Amino acid sequence: MTNHSVVIAGAGPTGLMLAGELALAGVDVVVVERRPNQELSGARALGISSRTIEVLDQRGIADRFLSAGQTAQITGFAVTRLDISDFPTRHNYGLALRQKHIERILAEWIAELEVPIHYAREITGFVQHDDVVEVTLADGESMRAQYLVGCDGGRSLIRKTAGIDFPGWDATTSNILAEVQMTERPPYGVHRSAAGMYAFGREEYEIKGSEIIYKEVGPIGVMVTEPNPNSTTEPTLEDLKKLLIAACGTDYGVHSPTWISRFTDATRQAATYRSGRVLLAGDAAHIHSPIGGQGLSTGVQDAVNLGWKLAQVIKGKSPDSLLDTYHAERHPVGARVLKITMAQVAFHREDDRTLAARDIVGDLLKMEEPRKHIAGVMSGLDIRYDLGDGHPLLGRRMPDLDVVTANGAQRVFNFLHNAQPVLLNFGAPSSIDIAPWSDRVQYVDAKYNGRWELPVLGEVVAPSAVLIRPDGYVAWVGEGTSERLTEALTSWFGTPAKVYL
Repeated sequence: MTNHSVVIAGAGPTGLMLAGELALAGVDVVVVERRPNQELSGARALGISSRTIEVLDQRGIADRFLSAGQTAQITGFAVTRLDISDFPTRHNYGLALRQKHIERILAEWIAELEVPIHYAREITGFVQHDDVVEVTLADGESMRAQYLVGCDGGRSLIRKTAGIDFPGWDATTSNILAEVQMTERPPYGVHRSAAGMYAFGREEYEIKGSEIIYKEVGPIGVMVTEPNPNSTTEPTLEDLKKLLIAACGTDYGVHSPTWISRFTDATRQAATYRSGRVLLAGDAAHIHSPIGGQGLSTGVQDAVNLGWKLAQVIKGKSPDSLLDTYHAERHPVGARVLKITMAQVAFHREDDRTLAARDIVGDLLKMEEPRKHIAGVMSGLDIRYDLGDGHPLLGRRMPDLDVVTANGAQRVFNFLHNAQPVLLNFGAPSSIDIAPWSDRVQYVDAKYNGRWELPVLGEVVAPSAVLIRPDGYVAWVGEGTSERLTEALTSWFGTPAKVYL
């Protein structure tokens, strides 16, 4: 039996991101993955949102992803493209990048951080004790950990074994996905008919403006709607042929599938993201239709919210109760994703009444305020954790400002590369005393003379200081005084180990 501080079930984007967060904090973490390697079969996520690019930028690794994908205005709602190029962020766009590449880059990152990934090993069960979780593997071996995190997908064994309810809504639509060869060239892109959606594409493409130009190389990806949303049998090539003929009048000579799978709009969320020493993140905590492309980004942001909190508890800096804030903050975000995704599915139907409603919503989204509001939701840039009343920055993402410090010009995100909290003081140098927390919170005197602007909200009053959590969200705002700073430091970063007189 091996011992670890944290065992993560699943080496998808959520599990890999969480492993990286814990490793940055010096936590002994191991990832267990039942796949034989990091390779993926089947279609998964196709990109990441603006806020998730920011999250990667906070760790200094965004360029790895940006160089591998294509930036574009990919945010949308109700078949309406939403341009966020005027949003106040360095990354006022989305990134088109397939999940297999996202996972590859994350796996390379955590390999640099020396996190072991045990491939071809499957967790079959676990038992919680007061101070440890004993994890059983299919090969008969076992592991012992202080905490177990289920990042093992929508059918999560960790969630089921923990007895966590997964309420929600059954599927109303179903689609077959496949990677195939065709003797005839299909019409690339997304198409809609009374029977539903169908689409064709290739893995190699170039985005020019709002148009996707596919390269005539490699297999063809195909998606087509099924009439029965509750199919339980494995989809076959014959099923795909019949659906293509019904939708298009031809099957384009489809043959030689690499893989065939199915996705639905089944929508569910874990009743709690925590049960004792077991926690859930990503698809293990929430599933929904892939329309809108929010699943992967939501899971990565789950991981970044959880990682630093789990690290502080394991290192004895914060009480176990800090972990309860993970559910309190991320469950409402997940619930909102489910709600807006269900709305997206409804607006993608092709009956006359839905088309009329979609046209009206499309007209509304051409207006400035509705566009910014929905684009803020879809991009993740408007997320606010409920940290109480106060300055508009409180509970929101910290803008990546160019500030001037004693060491020269710095980007704010540079201070977050090691997943450490930071207090930025914009007042008189050394005017704020956080000496009791100096072992865990960076202190930086800084100057910034530009405008303070937030997505959706617009310009806000410049603060005199901000306390930024490792996940990039503002935990305290100074407005000329240090009132409630001690309370915020203690709440998020624990009671100081030393008492200063």
